[in-house]
Amino acid sequence: MASNQDAKFSLPPVNDMERQLSLELDEKEFDYSKRSQWLRAAVLGANDGLISTASLMMGVGAVKRDIKAMILTGFAGLVAGACSMAIGEFVSVYSQLDIEMAQMKREKKRAGGVENKEDEEGAKEGLPNPIQAAAASALAFSVGAMVPLLAAFFIRDYKVRMWVVATAVSLALVVFGCLGAALGRAPAARSCMRVLIGGWLAMAITFGLTKLIGSSGL
Repeated sequence: MASNQDAKFSLPPVNDMERQLSLELDEKEFDYSKRSQWLRAAVLGANDGLISTASLMMGVGAVKRDIKAMILTGFAGLVAGACSMAIGEFVSVYSQLDIEMAQMKREKKRAGGVENKEDEEGAKEGLPNPIQAAAASALAFSVGAMVPLLAAFFIRDYKVRMWVVATAVSLALVVFGCLGAALGRAPAARSCMRVLIGGWLAMAITFGLTKLIGSSGL
């Protein structure tokens, strides 16, 4: 009888421990809505590099069948886009860093200049890194831009080259869409379709307008 009573009284602490353990696991659960700055820049940079470079190459391909012109245009787009993305990301993240540092100083003043060292170090670790974000953005843009360049590089036939570039870019768009959905825990099918349709529209509009202007004799 005594042992049964002991067993009954020993159950609540076990349940409490299980509850506490589950709460700790929930707290440690990765927050997908607050991805680090470099990761966000990398995903966006890869998509931008893929779509912008492919659209440039398609636009030039609409008026020039020469493979050299198409490759040089794509390479110029890669270099210009990577530099632009890196500089833009650096300036943007540095501005965000300045704002957050100023906010930390204001909070420290309100607290009378006294702050726990551990809290201060933790806050600084959570600050965005402009150089890291810029490098990730430039690298990701270059990786995305390499897809249409590599697809077109070894194909001499004009029509085959255009179709191969469009197919390779479409497959890469699906991959990047799935990657973005996985990172953000979003529906994969919807994310892939958005990215794919957006890429198709960009290439089609660039191809059509360049073809129109090129055929007008300007």
